[in-house]
Amino acid sequence: MGVRAGCRVYTAQSRTCPTPTDRLGPTTSAAMVDAFCATWKLVDSQNFDEYMKALGVGFATRQVGNVTKPTVVISKDGDKVVVKTLSTFKNTELSAKLGEEFDETTVDDRHVKSTFTMEGDKFVQTQKWDGKETKFVRELKDGKMVMTLTFEGVQAVRTYEKA
Repeated sequence: MGVRAGCRVYTAQSRTCPTPTDRLGPTTSAAMVDAFCATWKLVDSQNFDEYMKALGVGFATRQVGNVTKPTVVISKDGDKVVVKTLSTFKNTELSAKLGEEFDETTVDDRHVKSTFTMEGDKFVQTQKWDGKETKFVRELKDGKMVMTLTFEGVQAVRTYEKA
């Protein structure tokens, strides 16, 4: 496996490379995740159907996605960030270190490479597959978690309140 100069290799399958947030140091970045650690309930969703259409999600799955109000539980387990999404449709759990790429199978059955990062005070998840990329940018505003999802210029905003 070729590794770019300046990358820190953690395992044969995952690596992290320096980013602007590396200047903060791992302790600061990891500590910044703490602000997101809570149980969050979806209270508002804007343009989510258009976002799912852009991803190529089928009609039936989009219909379920549009009416499902998931609960998201963000926590830490040692040096890993854990994101659990709970709903009547499907439950998922993701767990990884900040900056470490991991394999994920999405609710709509895409097989992606995902990464959690902190970009300033924003908790970001990036999914990559088949030369494509989508980002979930979570930020805290007025006690709520606002998640902006972006794919090929289409943006959805989902707002969560603490449960």
